[in-house]
Amino acid sequence: MKYRKLGNTGLIVSEVALGSMQFGGKMNMGNLGQEQATRMVQLALDRGINFIDTADVYSLGESETLLGNALKGIREEIVLATKVRLPMGENFNRSGATRVNIMREVEASLRRLQTDYIDLYQVHGWTASRLGGNAADSERPRAPGKVRYLGLSNLMSWQLRRQ
Repeated sequence: MKYRKLGNTGLIVSEVALGSMQFGGKMNMGNLGQEQATRMVQLALDRGINFIDTADVYSLGESETLLGNALKGIREEIVLATKVRLPMGENFNRSGATRVNIMREVEASLRRLQTDYIDLYQVHGWTASRLGGNAADSERPRAPGKVRYLGLSNLMSWQLRRQ
């Protein structure tokens, strides 16, 4: 396995990450249960993968729950990334890169993942609202040590410039 630095964070991650969108069955995207998810995590670790990606919306939280169970006893061995923004329910305030949703979803992700911290917390895709004084600054979920690094996912360069 080859490794590289993750931006300027100082973290060293495998060039290949394990994505977990297929964990869980609530969104019919893979329907992998706990035994299969745990086996995939172990196979990834055995092959040198130390970077695992998930999102709150994957199977409406079930992916994070299965991943949290699979990481028991080995959480410190990996760099864990998750995301926020997409709808987690019918309530309009349960989506977006707003302060209320980010703070709620950080706590919910920590519970589901059974961890005290998230290595990389990303806004999951384009949001029409500016992030400068919002998710990337004033939310500061990392202030109490819950999120080590903030990032953006699934954006084009022109969208990033507008943020």
